[in-house]
Amino acid sequence: MKKLSMVVHQSLQQALADNLRNQQLEIFMFNHIEEHSSHLEQDSFLSARDKVVGYVPQVRVDIILSTENIKALLENIKTSEHAFKARGIYWVTDIDEFGEL
Repeated sequence: MKKLSMVVHQSLQQALADNLRNQQLEIFMFNHIEEHSSHLEQDSFLSARDKVVGYVPQVRVDIILSTENIKALLENIKTSEHAFKARGIYWVTDIDEFGEL
């Protein structure tokens, strides 16, 4: 098992959630986070509000899947009709153990 984590601007949360629901994933979780960076001024996607407050509201989604399913999911997101291209980051980590409490 692997964990796919993605971070996108908060304005893309609904579009990303809709995309993930359409792929009939068993479960995914969103967390609201703030991006602080010395390079914010050069980001063309930032709103005036983001530049004034000094951080960017982001959402992080975590999904646990098999390696094969992660590759297919990423391909689907990268080629979707929504404007995710160059609007976020992702990483994949190994899961040693997964279960319910």
